[in-house]
Parts: sequence; structure tokens; C-alpha cells
Amino acid sequence: MRRREFIALIGGVAAWQAGARAQSAMPVIGYFSARSRETDVPMLAAFRQGLSESGYVEGTNVAIEFRWGVGQYHRLKSMAEDLVRRQVAVIVTSGGEITALAAKAATAKIPIVFNVGGDPVRFGLVASLNQPGGNLTGVTSFLFALGTKQIGLLRELVPTAAVIAFLVNPDDPGAESRINDVQAAARTVGQQLSVLRVSTEPDIDAAFATLVQQRAGALLVSAGPFFVTRADQLIALAARHAVPTMYFRRELAVAGGLMSYGSSTAEGLSPDGRLHW
Repeated sequence: MRRREFIALIGGVAAWQAGARAQSAMPVIGYFSARSRETDVPMLAAFRQGLSESGYVEGTNVAIEFRWGVGQYHRLKSMAEDLVRRQVAVIVTSGGEITALAAKAATAKIPIVFNVGGDPVRFGLVASLNQPGGNLTGVTSFLFALGTKQIGLLRELVPTAAVIAFLVNPDDPGAESRINDVQAAARTVGQQLSVLRVSTEPDIDAAFATLVQQRAGALLVSAGPFFVTRADQLIALAARHAVPTMYFRRELAVAGGLMSYGSSTAEGLSPDGRLHW
């Protein structure tokens, strides 16, 4: 599915919902992200462009209510509930499964359109890919299936690394499954892996102290909105300790990180890009 079709779906749902409620007021889209306004710039640019191409202009015939989690997962429940109280026509989630799950828990009536990196069936967002059911639908990049390739690329970059550290937030949905997948990939090639679980900014500092103590030769950062919103901290620490680091989004490499292997939000929503159900 192309970006314009995806955005047309959002606009169509918003218009349908507004009509169903027989309201003369401008329909409102709830944009709900576990990340921040700054880190969602590429997504927002493509989102607004797609709305415009579908005939929707913010402030003219559609309004947008924004809610930003800034990587603080404990805030998501109340933010989702606030959008439901606001009676938005549709909720668009950004920042992975944790945002979509918070929206799903808040309402079974308001349509929800998600953009996630994992399998939406596995996370309980939809019943199946071809027949989602319920009030949720959306797209996925299956970003979490890339651990094997990321480990392989890191080993090519740093073949002498006796230990590769893996930074993961245990509060992310599917975190343990992701750890198991990366551990299995490391075992397959005989690579020692050190799993470092972090969920706060002080945890990140402590994790780097640990990986330096362990003499880790490289670092893999797991996908997740927490790490996106702490990109500056991660990039600065990796540079300070001279640890070759693999990220999961191109935007983090552009911001100063060494390398990435994964999808680009901007390119994934570009006119020539494809979004997969």
C-alpha cells in the first residue's frame, strides 16, 4: 500500500466518523506518539503532505490534536484516555506497538491507525493481516526481524569484537522475544552477547559503564521510542567511549551515529515508498 492510500484511509475514516456523529464541527484527528515532536519531524511532514494530497488541510477542514510521550511510557495510558475524552474522529499512533496498545486499551469504538515495527498479530493489535477486525488497522515494517542481519553487519565491521553489547528497554512490548532472537543469532555465529536492559536515562549511562568494563567491541541498540528520544545521549556516549554502534533507524545515523540497518520513517512514507499491511 502506498503512502497516499494509507493517508487517504485515515482521512476517509475521519470524514466517515464525523458524518456518523452528524457533527457540523471540523473533524479532529488524534496524533498519538510515544516519541517527541522533534523526533517525529519526518513522519509529520509526510503525514501532512499525504493529508493535503487527499484534500485535507490542517486548520481548514481538519484539526489535529497532538499527544507526545517523549519516551516516558507511563504517560501513554492517560494520554490515550484524554484523546478518547476529546472524542477525536480517529487516532493515528506513532512510536511502535506500545503506543498502539495504549490506544487500543483506551477505546474499542474510535478507529485507530497504527505504524509499527513488529508483527501486529503477534502483539494482539489485530486478528490477522488480511482481516484485522475490531477498530484497529495499519502498517508494519517488521523491523524487529532484523537482529540477525544487524549482528552480521556488526561482526563484519568489527571482526575482532569478543563481546557485542545489546541495549534493550525491557518495558517495550516483545522485549524478551527480541532478546531471544538476537541471542540466537549471536549463538549461531559463535558471538558472545551482553544484554544490557535500560529504561531510564541514568540506566543508559550505567549501561555504557558496564560495556566499557566488559570491553565490548561493538554495540547494537534495539528499536523503540525510548531510544529514539534519547538519541543524542546514545550518540554522545558511543563517541566518547569509541564504541562502534549499530542503530535501527537511518535518522539516528544521520544525527551522528556510526551506522544503521532498518527502515527510514521519511523514506517509508515517501511517494515512491511502500507501506506493508
